[in-house]
Amino acid sequence: MKILLIQSSMEKKMLCLDKAFSTTRQITKQKPVIEAQSEDKFESVLFLPEGEGRQGEGGLRTQGYFKASLKDKPLITVITVVFNGEQYLEETILSVINQTYDNIEYVVIDGGSTDGTLNIIKKYEDKIDYWVSERDNGIYNAFNKGISLVMGGFVGIINADDYYARNAVQTVVEEHLKNPGIDIFYANMYLYNEKFGEKKLIRPKSLKEIENEMCLNHPTCFIKNDLYKVYRFDEKLSLAADFDLIVYFYIHSYSFGYIDKVFAHMRDSGASSGYFISAYETYFVIRKYFGFYKASKVYLKRIVKKIIKSIVVLIIGEKKWIMMRFRD
Repeated sequence: MKILLIQSSMEKKMLCLDKAFSTTRQITKQKPVIEAQSEDKFESVLFLPEGEGRQGEGGLRTQGYFKASLKDKPLITVITVVFNGEQYLEETILSVINQTYDNIEYVVIDGGSTDGTLNIIKKYEDKIDYWVSERDNGIYNAFNKGISLVMGGFVGIINADDYYARNAVQTVVEEHLKNPGIDIFYANMYLYNEKFGEKKLIRPKSLKEIENEMCLNHPTCFIKNDLYKVYRFDEKLSLAADFDLIVYFYIHSYSFGYIDKVFAHMRDSGASSGYFISAYETYFVIRKYFGFYKASKVYLKRIVKKIIKSIVVLIIGEKKWIMMRFRD
């Protein structure tokens, strides 16, 4: 995909709608022209065609304002997907629009929420590039919708109950300008358990562990948009498509760059209802890329680990287990 703009005069045409926010400092009225490349497997659009149960769309694009990459100031796109997420969504939005970096594009995909989510989105729609509210086919379908709207060179995805560190995007851009060959940047994050007030720094494991589990912190990942023209989230998976995506890029020799800083804060609900679904989907992904024997070994190990955990929690209680987990 190529986004065609008259770059030589672009700086002169940039507008600042509000210098207080990262998403309103670098604006142009010049509408980009999207030119598909022969190697692109997926289409990019400026606006989504109307889907089932649409409750609305809006944002800067619908008002005729667009974004562009500038010299030494590449456009970075952030996507948030949400469904009935009024409790934490505002914190997520604020963490994006209050980034220190000046050239951020923000896309919000809502799955047709029935709580106060839409009111929160509309409250900030003059700082969001594009938002839409309509039914979707799950979180990974929503991710792919957001990706189809990306005009930036790198893409970050932050869910509606997580939030970014304030200088996360600025740090990614600085590292990219020093190391333009890196395709995927990833970093550390804090994991919170609000029920018991515990907090833990989570560092990614060695990339070699990708054969066993999701070893990166997905909320910290910023991935070149070009990669999403080749492969996107597998919508047949309900919990492990982020793992599948990272494994695909890993085995196809795309380059990874670790940044030893905290990029994101993620809430840990402590819920385990999806554990066995996740374990099976992880098995499916590992078998797909690394074979039956490896997948079976990892699957059995996870099931045994889950059984042992359940026994320990019954003996010592959930609170002590959480405290042990967050302090090991």
